[in-house]
Amino acid sequence: MANMESLEELLQEELKDIYDAEKQLTKALPKLAKKATTPDLQDAFEEHLRQTQQHMERLEQVFDQLGMPVKGKTCKGMKNLIAEGNDMIADADDDATRDAIMIAAAQKVEHYEIAAYGTMRTWANVLGHREIASMLEDTLEEEKETDQKLTGIAEGFVNQAAAEGEEEEEPRKRTVGARASRRPAAADRNRTGRR
Repeated sequence: MANMESLEELLQEELKDIYDAEKQLTKALPKLAKKATTPDLQDAFEEHLRQTQQHMERLEQVFDQLGMPVKGKTCKGMKNLIAEGNDMIADADDDATRDAIMIAAAQKVEHYEIAAYGTMRTWANVLGHREIASMLEDTLEEEKETDQKLTGIAEGFVNQAAAEGEEEEEPRKRTVGARASRRPAAADRNRTGRR
């Protein structure tokens, strides 16, 4: 990060950061929508993609009002959140579990955005940029609504479906474990003289 001399410069740097974060999301959200197995979750990701595009347009208006070129800087936080989510999603074999993981990953992203927009809104207010603060507030509220919608989907049925998928796996694990426990381990056979 550049050496910050003022809150105004810090606001401008954060705006560039979140602009890139939103740009990264426009690439990640269609992939999530495609992988989602429940229509409600697909719809939520598609709706958030549309909102994200609006957020970018709103940020472009903010850049214009501040006399800044529309240019982001790499948002490492978002890049890492997306990479972590992709890794977890790739490890999921069960559809319901994958949906639960996608919701968790998306909510981590939402919380990151909520923190960023809340902070920038506050700074804009302190600096007397009332119209900019209002635009950032609009985006902040939309991010909160998305987070609540994802919570509703998770608590409404996805988490339960993922848990039921685990319960179906558990009897198989117990059966395999029961068979294995009847045989002495190799180390035990060697001690008792059994082969």
